[in-house]
Amino acid sequence: MNLRYILVMTLTGIVRLVCGASSRWLAPLSAAGQHIYFANHTSNLDAVVLWSALPPDIRLQTRPVAARDYWEKNRIRRFLATKVFDAVLIQRAGHSGEAGSAREVLSTFNSMVEAIGTDASLIIFPEGMRGDGEDVLPFKAGIYHIARRRPDVKFVPAYIDNLGRILPKHEIMPIPLLTTVSFGLPMQLNEGETKQEFLDRAREALIALRDQTC
Repeated sequence: MNLRYILVMTLTGIVRLVCGASSRWLAPLSAAGQHIYFANHTSNLDAVVLWSALPPDIRLQTRPVAARDYWEKNRIRRFLATKVFDAVLIQRAGHSGEAGSAREVLSTFNSMVEAIGTDASLIIFPEGMRGDGEDVLPFKAGIYHIARRRPDVKFVPAYIDNLGRILPKHEIMPIPLLTTVSFGLPMQLNEGETKQEFLDRAREALIALRDQTC
């Protein structure tokens, strides 16, 4: 039993205790193959809670995509990101002096594709920014470009319920409420499907999960 495994299990237990997180699966998920878990974004805890909701054998092979400026802000966050989550740290648009430049977007996209490699899965938030927890914002194009580059990878929608109220924006301490992570049916890019068709279909999959939890 290595140190990372111990840290992962300890942190998972803490997250589930604090957030009361439970998982709901619409279909069994095989540990075989690689997946992109795409979710709604309402809190800084989103990636951590979704990651903790995955089965242990899948969790260890899954890397959250997270903002470099947030997770490298202090030693504790940097340690968690690199030693526990094995996160893919990316530069957020507007945090390098060029607001959403083409170079930043390309660099972010290439980092995610490279991170998938031959055995990793990812957690991403295709809205590109935090929402209000009520609606699912339109998706950015990155998820479509990943699907084109890696047609072998399955995309799994995951709706995180109530987390925006557990850790609201600008708050540090979580409020003890319950959250549920609902995982939908895996999907892939269909032959001949346009970018907008795929983005709309992926977003609608999340909205359907949201409506089922209401």
